[in-house]
Amino acid sequence: MEDRQEFADFLNGFLAKLKPEARIFFVRRYWYGESIREIAEASGATEEKVKSSLFRTRKRFAEAMRKEDISI
Repeated sequence: MEDRQEFADFLNGFLAKLKPEARIFFVRRYWYGESIREIAEASGATEEKVKSSLFRTRKRFAEAMRKEDISI
């Protein structure tokens, strides 16, 4: 990646491919810094569901970054 805009485009493309619930969990956790409990309470999901979703999404994100040869 050459600059922030390219990374932003990559991130937006990744987020667009997620199911809405997974995208909401991911953004609330890693953009807004909300706790697992806050996300669960706001969404009506269990904390375990939020944790599992975030785990799977992080795994997919890491794989997508590897495919694009992106490292942080």
